[in-house]
Amino acid sequence: MKEAAGEANLTVVAIILIAVVVAVATPLVGSLMKNSAKRSCCTDAGGVWKGNACKDGGTGQYNSSAYNSCTSAAGTS
Repeated sequence: MKEAAGEANLTVVAIILIAVVVAVATPLVGSLMKNSAKRSCCTDAGGVWKGNACKDGGTGQYNSSAYNSCTSAAGTS
C-alpha cells in the first residue's frame, strides 16, 4: 500500500508541475504569436517593423490603413 501511495503522490506532483509550466508558457506563446502577426501585417502593408511599431521604410509604399485593418482582422490591435 505504501508503494501505491508514493506513486500517487508522484503523479500528483507531476500533474502540478505540468500545470505550472502550462500556466507560465501560455501567455508567453500568446504574446509571441501576436507580435509575429503584427510584424507580418506590417510587412504586408509595405512597412518596416522598428521599435515595436510599424513604420514607413522610406519606399513610400507603406499603407497604414492596410496595416490597421490587418491587425484588426487578426485580433492583435
